[in-house]
Amino acid sequence: MHESRCGVCCNSCERKDKVGCRGCLNMEGPFWGGTCGVKSCCEKNKYDHCGVCPDFPCDMLSNMGKEEGFDPSVRLDKCREWQGQ
Repeated sequence: MHESRCGVCCNSCERKDKVGCRGCLNMEGPFWGGTCGVKSCCEKNKYDHCGVCPDFPCDMLSNMGKEEGFDPSVRLDKCREWQGQ
């Protein structure tokens, strides 16, 4: 079962409790405030997660978090795994 829209494994996230995040599936907006383009896109198109989108992997998802130093390949691989479920 998927835990997020973008491939983040929320249940094993070490920062989750520190920042008060319940995961994007359980929150209207991201814990940091504002909007998340990936979350908004999935919900607008009624996709459970990015892996089911015909445009997967799009530029938005592929570049999400890069500026903050996160490796997007982990999330992309998880979305691919969720595709088969």
